[in-house]
Amino acid sequence: MTDNNITLRMPTVEAHHLGKLVTIRREEDPAATIRADYAATARKCPPYCIQPMQLAAGVETLGELEVLDHLKRIRGGDETLMVVDSRTPDWYAKGTIPGAINVPYAQNMAGHATDVPGVKQTLVELFGAREVAEAFDFSNARTLAIFCNGPWCGQTPNYIRTLLALGYPAAKLKWYRGGMQDWCSLGLTVI
Repeated sequence: MTDNNITLRMPTVEAHHLGKLVTIRREEDPAATIRADYAATARKCPPYCIQPMQLAAGVETLGELEVLDHLKRIRGGDETLMVVDSRTPDWYAKGTIPGAINVPYAQNMAGHATDVPGVKQTLVELFGAREVAEAFDFSNARTLAIFCNGPWCGQTPNYIRTLLALGYPAAKLKWYRGGMQDWCSLGLTVI
């Protein structure tokens, strides 16, 4: 038993990550500090503008406990959910939330999709949508909890806006606004 539980009744959470079981816990070293990638407070806007708490109508903003709940439900066999790290592969390789799948959003810094065919392929192959004529059927699509680097990162907001424009139901899109910056600042496990 540790003094650094996630909550009073939740000491740890287990998640599957790339076929391995990972225990998510809070950091126990009192000398630990936030990772340097997330410690910078001076970020130029654009592109690193602070994002709103409510991204779009019907898109729920999540905190860490809600993300952990998604991971627990996925580990329990719920295939209707997915936790998505929308950052580029180089950022994903630096460390991610255990259980998150890297599905980077192809974009330029102005937020315009540069790989719409790739996004559409992802809708079918990973997210469970069905292509019907020139549109998509999202009735069996997964509910996505999507994150990027933090409240100043525009990758996930642009990703979610693109998904909404393609018809993805807002109720099936969840935004972890705090992203890796908040996850790391709380000392939660990164893999």
